[in-house]
Amino acid sequence: MRRRHAMIAVALATSLGAAGCQTENAYTGEKQTSNATKGALIGAAGGAAIGALTNKNHRGKNALIGAGIGAAAGGGIGYYMDRQEEELRKELRAAGVSVERRGDTIALNLQNDILFAVGSSTLSSRSEEVLRAVAIVLKKYDETRVNVHGFTDTTGTSARNEALSQQRAEAVAASLARNGVTSNRLNTRGMGEKNLKVSTADNVAEARNRRVEIVLEPMNG
Repeated sequence: MRRRHAMIAVALATSLGAAGCQTENAYTGEKQTSNATKGALIGAAGGAAIGALTNKNHRGKNALIGAGIGAAAGGGIGYYMDRQEEELRKELRAAGVSVERRGDTIALNLQNDILFAVGSSTLSSRSEEVLRAVAIVLKKYDETRVNVHGFTDTTGTSARNEALSQQRAEAVAASLARNGVTSNRLNTRGMGEKNLKVSTADNVAEARNRRVEIVLEPMNG
């Protein structure tokens, strides 16, 4: 009986994977395993293991219960972020904004030519349109924290770049707030010359370093 319950627990994890294992990448059209499914499978396995240890007389039954609870917990955050990622890709497909999934966080990379003139922290009219599109999705998925990080290139002094990157992050956050994203979800940070995208000073590829990144993470993750 114990073995039978363990086999059912494994079958439960497998069925969860089959039920929602793939999503479509909105950029490439390729099928990919969703983070919700990965979380559910990991949660099911962990839950089954914990359940099996809780009571030696009912290990098989507890493993089955633990698998179900673990799968729900593991898949919940992943599913929520999967849906948010999918909608962001659709909204921003033509806007020149990259959407990068990093586990249970999502990073939106907005290049400087979308947002600001060189050396400025004043948002361009185009950037306001892009940020309105971002805000539409963020308002719908209001259980995520919105971290806005500003970056610069290496032109100018380090102190000046630190201040400029903070001003740019604050300008983006203010635009999101104007478009309905609640301010208590917004965090800003000026990164200055840290975390360069490209190591160059040729004033061509250097533009890739002048950017703002919006990192979304679950509030209860």
